[in-house]
Order: sequence, then C-alpha cells, then structure tokens
Amino acid sequence: MAKKDTTTKSFILRVDTETMNAIEKWAADEFRSTNGQLQWIITEALRKSGRLKKKKE
Repeated sequence: MAKKDTTTKSFILRVDTETMNAIEKWAADEFRSTNGQLQWIITEALRKSGRLKKKKE
C-alpha cells in the first residue's frame, strides 16, 4: 500500500452561507467530511486544469 503524504498546510477560508450549505450537503451525500470534500474539490480542479499531476502509484 502506498504511503499517504501527511504534510498539510492549514489556512482560513471564507465562504458565503449558501455555498457552504451546498458543500456540506455534497459532502454528506458522498460520506465525506466538509474538509475532505473541499480538499477533493480543489484537487480535482487542479488536476483538470493540468496544474497538479497525478501521483505515480
């Protein structure tokens, strides 16, 4: 099994209530935490834009 990178950086994110409610519902629908959902959304957007390469397994 591949070792997961444990280096993370914290930051504050301001999001309007309507957007946050949508993110929380989406996270619940996919059985993720809100933080996990935000990480997934950001990672997917970066990969689709070509700014983040897929990690080799």
